[in-house]
Amino acid sequence: MTFKYGVDQLTLDSVNAIAAGTLQAELCQEAIDKINKSRQNVDKMAASDKAIYGINTGFGPLCDTQISPEETNLLQKNLLITHAVGVGEPIAKPISKLMLITKVHALSQGFSGIRLTVVERMLKFIELDIIPVVPEQGSVGASGDLAPLSHLFLPLLGEGEFWVNDTIKPAADVLKEHGLAPLDLHAKEGLALINGTQFILSHAITALTKMRYLLDLADIVGAMSIEGMQGSESPFREELHAIRAFKGNVEVAARMRSFFAGSENMASHTDCDRVQDPYSLRCIPQVHGASRNAYYHLKELAETEMNSVTDNPIVISEEEAISGGGFHGQPLAMVLDYASIAAAELGNIADRRCYLLLEGLHGLPRLLTTSGGLNSGMMIPQYVTAALVTENKSLCFPPSADSVPTSMGQEDHVSMGSISGRKLNQILGNLDKIFAIELMYAAQAIEFRRPNKCSDIIEENFALIRSKVAKLEEDRLLKPDIDAMVELVKSQAFKVN
Repeated sequence: MTFKYGVDQLTLDSVNAIAAGTLQAELCQEAIDKINKSRQNVDKMAASDKAIYGINTGFGPLCDTQISPEETNLLQKNLLITHAVGVGEPIAKPISKLMLITKVHALSQGFSGIRLTVVERMLKFIELDIIPVVPEQGSVGASGDLAPLSHLFLPLLGEGEFWVNDTIKPAADVLKEHGLAPLDLHAKEGLALINGTQFILSHAITALTKMRYLLDLADIVGAMSIEGMQGSESPFREELHAIRAFKGNVEVAARMRSFFAGSENMASHTDCDRVQDPYSLRCIPQVHGASRNAYYHLKELAETEMNSVTDNPIVISEEEAISGGGFHGQPLAMVLDYASIAAAELGNIADRRCYLLLEGLHGLPRLLTTSGGLNSGMMIPQYVTAALVTENKSLCFPPSADSVPTSMGQEDHVSMGSISGRKLNQILGNLDKIFAIELMYAAQAIEFRRPNKCSDIIEENFALIRSKVAKLEEDRLLKPDIDAMVELVKSQAFKVN
């Protein structure tokens, strides 16, 4: 199977497969024809005496300044050079690669007026795995991700830098090594390249990919904690969720039932032993389910954006290019902020379960140690989860609720969606560590329920934990244990289905 840029529809799975090299992607003749037709339209407009924004005029507040045909190429080069002002550390190489892939797809739909030569050079970068270096800060997420996209495409001109494997090298040197000459940009091309939401979008794709696993892991972590607490199965019964049938809630409740199926430990006690469990156990479908609903919303909007044209102006015909706001990042920015709250809440409820496991309730020893006093047991890792939860809360301020005017007021409302995307990925990184500690706690609690066995999936995950972290008998240095658990989470080693 081959994905056709500009023709087929990208999905979360297919864009990741293209990036991983497991799905071949190419320009088919249909896309080539669309690109060439759009370019012909731009050439006609560039030669016209009529002022058409971005084709024969300046940009932003200089949109009323017409540029002569002789100066058009220099204008496009200057556009990239002057907008490449990003600061901070480089974004991860895979995110830059996603930016290239999604930009090629947008440009190949035939509304951007770019030459086929430029698109083919971008595909050559992907093929050779020479990926431009993009700084993490500097985009306000309207007029597109101007600074990041300028850095992404500086190497077309022989400027900027590439990732070559894990090393950063000057673009001019890398192009020379591969026998590639720098390109000159023609009318409209610089604007087509740097207008767009690919920085925001690629952070969304990265977050969605990670969040999908962490949502599944959250359920298995919660189930292991319930096994350790010998909590009740009743809150997960199908008939209870059928009468409040939010998609995420129903899905989580069904997953929880499957995790307890065949559990000797759950069958060893009855619900009448306690009237109700605390919310962090009982309300897992409602809390985890709400976070799943947010994930589905972000996924829906991100997949729409993957298949959208987000530069400006949009070339409609040989006589018309419409200047609009398709580059504005607000549609993704707001839902990224929503997803940030959803991810943070997964950590919030996990921290509460960690605290609960330490309280010495329902047959568990306080601090999950039988030698309390001389030993602190599992007391202190919960301090870490508490710190991470608060850090995540501080990252939940919605950048999309803020706007700072730029470009002398021409861009007087911006989305700040680039910050929204970066913050969501930071929250998810903290979530790795919170779940790692809860898993360590849950395994320790399950030790006190032996010889009872849990379900097969929980026993398999318990064995994985014990392959890296031994039962805590007496106090020891826990940092290596936590690090080992974090690595298991980050590597997605746990079985979640």
